[in-house]
Amino acid sequence: MRALLSAALEQLVDPVSRGDPQSPLRWTCKSTRQLARGLADTGHSGSDWLVRQLLYGLGYSLQAKRKTKEGIQHPDRDAQFRHINARVVRQLRLRQPAISVDTKKKELVGNFKNGGREWRPHGDPQRVRIHDFIDPTNGKAIPYGVYDLAHNRGWVSVGIDHDTASFAVNTILRWWKEMGSKVHPRARSLLVVADSGGSNGSRVRLWKWELQRLCDATGLTVHVCHLPPGTSKWNKIEHRLFSFISRNWRGQPLLTHATIVKLITNTRTSTGLKVRCILDTRRYPKKVRVSDEQMAAIRLTPDSFHGSWNYSIRPHRS
Repeated sequence: MRALLSAALEQLVDPVSRGDPQSPLRWTCKSTRQLARGLADTGHSGSDWLVRQLLYGLGYSLQAKRKTKEGIQHPDRDAQFRHINARVVRQLRLRQPAISVDTKKKELVGNFKNGGREWRPHGDPQRVRIHDFIDPTNGKAIPYGVYDLAHNRGWVSVGIDHDTASFAVNTILRWWKEMGSKVHPRARSLLVVADSGGSNGSRVRLWKWELQRLCDATGLTVHVCHLPPGTSKWNKIEHRLFSFISRNWRGQPLLTHATIVKLITNTRTSTGLKVRCILDTRRYPKKVRVSDEQMAAIRLTPDSFHGSWNYSIRPHRS
């Protein structure tokens, strides 16, 4: 019964929740009394005291406002968030997969300081390098993640070369072949929620070209919704996957790529999050050009609302 109430409460809160992307805590602007009334409207009974306890259990906290500088906001920012939420809800109701994707912060591989603390004998801190200069032998790690919004499952590919659109889409393809297709055997389409910038940016030609190749390889129609500019911290993957990975390896030097893969794979939460992680040793060259002819061959259909942020790509053989 408590689990059902928690799930119903999460449905009420989630579209308007906010939080630090690197913290498991989130806060909501609805009061507990309003949420209790909302539960009653959906056929669930629960006092405002019970709602408060459930919110704590879901990782929410009551916090005061903090002034932050986010720069100029796009006039359709809130409308895009509502659009994304509606698309995700519709996709999940149709029992079709919806994922949140992004690149986690690049990490230096080697005996470098990693933020946070861990339990050790008194007066015996682990010794690490003083300067954070890249080790040419070990290089860097580029974690690109896929978070399944329906199943609370994560996939991370740790790259060693460049964070390009080819790397991003290849990660999605690996997730689909090795994890996604098994939990979504009847999928006909895939909804991808991504940031507006970076390797999966809304203006990146290579991103769309690679998505067309993914469609042709899987037979799926891919729907894409980009978060408005400057709002990447609200991406679901940030506080449902990446924040827990950061907590799991805090205070530990990321000595090797194998260490990173193991720490990501061992990430777990009390809500049932499980993560698979692989090392991607492929090379992904930068500045790959996509010609106008290649762009014209993409079966891309812009949505009626902000077609540059929301669009669908269909396989050629459908």
